[in-house]
Amino acid sequence: GIALCGGHTEITIGLDHPVLVGQMLGEVEPDDLVTPEGMREGDAIILTKGIAVEGTALIAREMHADLEGVVPVEVLERATAFLHDPGISIVPDARYATRAARLHAMHDPTEGGLATALYELAEASDLGLRIWPHKVHIFPETELLCRHFGLNPWGTIASGALLIGCAAQDADAVVEALRQHEIWADVIGQAVSETGVNVVEPDGSEKPMPTFRRDEVARLFE
Repeated sequence: GIALCGGHTEITIGLDHPVLVGQMLGEVEPDDLVTPEGMREGDAIILTKGIAVEGTALIAREMHADLEGVVPVEVLERATAFLHDPGISIVPDARYATRAARLHAMHDPTEGGLATALYELAEASDLGLRIWPHKVHIFPETELLCRHFGLNPWGTIASGALLIGCAAQDADAVVEALRQHEIWADVIGQAVSETGVNVVEPDGSEKPMPTFRRDEVARLFE
């Protein structure tokens, strides 16, 4: 059921091996299309899996030699395997969530991490976000590796997580559906009319979410 759509080839200076690029296109009824633009005021913001799945794997794989003997072997092995467990695919997350309730928005955090994705979600919907950082699941492996290299997990490439916007009354059903399939999920914030993305501190005060000019992982290769 997959069509191979060709095709373009070229010779590029500096490459000594073939590079294949592909993409998958799907069809959906217009009423079933869920985009970041659809978020509504008052929506609950749900995060799946946690952060930063891909960033953790990249750090562990690319900096493996530097981490040997510094980070426990079992931690390094788990971090290296993050691409597959918990994995960077969000297809199951989206499938189970859409079956549980009518979703208003979905967005996948990638380069720039969760912080950048939240700003993108707010900009796309022309709304603001209030985020509760204590509700965001940061993998212990991620915290350890980021701390070792002085990186901020919130700005580290976070492929594998999915941001979901849905009516507040549907949030529990969506979270429960995901957890029933062993996908961590929780409500991490709320969409509001005021523009901007703010972090809500334990004492109730708010401050702007940090911004990242580029992904934190890029700093490893300077």
